[in-house]
Amino acid sequence: MSNDRIIRCITSDGAVVISAAETSNIVFKASKLHRTSPVATAALGRLLTGCSIMGAQLKQKDASITLRVNGDNSELGAVIAVSDSRGNVRGYVQNPGCHTEYYENGKLNVGKAVGRSGVLNVMRDYGTGEPYIGMVPLVSGEIAEDITSYFASSEQIPTVCALGVLLEKESHEVLLSGGFLLQLLPGADNSTIEKIEKNISKIEPVTTMLAKGMSIKEICDKALEGFEVEVLDEMPIDYICNCSREKVERAFMMMSDEDIRASAEENGHAEASCHFCNKIYRFNKDELEKIIEEKHRNNEEKAEADDTDSANQ
Repeated sequence: MSNDRIIRCITSDGAVVISAAETSNIVFKASKLHRTSPVATAALGRLLTGCSIMGAQLKQKDASITLRVNGDNSELGAVIAVSDSRGNVRGYVQNPGCHTEYYENGKLNVGKAVGRSGVLNVMRDYGTGEPYIGMVPLVSGEIAEDITSYFASSEQIPTVCALGVLLEKESHEVLLSGGFLLQLLPGADNSTIEKIEKNISKIEPVTTMLAKGMSIKEICDKALEGFEVEVLDEMPIDYICNCSREKVERAFMMMSDEDIRASAEENGHAEASCHFCNKIYRFNKDELEKIIEEKHRNNEEKAEADDTDSANQ
């Protein structure tokens, strides 16, 4: 059971909103699922944290948000994270075993692995039709700066994003992970901006604050020092994959009959694995034939419904 949580706070004057999350267990789970190298753990962990915070901002119950980082000449390949509206998140990286390089100060060179140029895609699916898709160029590949740039350019919301993943030096296992997203609302005046800038200039890295035993509420208070802070909500978050055998069957139904049958290997089984949790779903030839039969039945029912609608018009 994950102990990770997310909290959302607002200043009493309604000028600044902040969300903070501890994602240590989420990122630990992701690193074990995908067997990530240190730099892949850091990149995926940062994106999972940012995505969870952005997901918890969604107001619609069944909404979701997908962040996809595609760096040019990226050693990691694409890095993807998906969150629901409660901040529960899942993700993966195309090349989890990516070689790890370090800066001179010993910190992981995430930007080089991700790619310092490329794009960040943000897709919000509200479950009511076409999703909203935004895209911005990467500014550093360090993830937090790229999310900050997205809000500034795509949504015109002044934003500060801080994300961090701390690994044990020898084993490279996840010790701590977390982040915060601070945003100015229309009520923010120059004095508010100056106070926020002063606070952010002296705030410590998120993992340093967590290592000191600070709670996510105390991190919010630190970023909003000098303001009266009200808690909007706080909730548990976890790494949750929503894959299912039924979803895999629906994916098969998008294929032609020939391709469905051809997917069965020499042993007579077809396999499909989930990118997010690596669970493998197996189908024998009889099960594949049943999928084909159901596909045809669904198509016939849809055609009959379309004919009925046309006749009634």
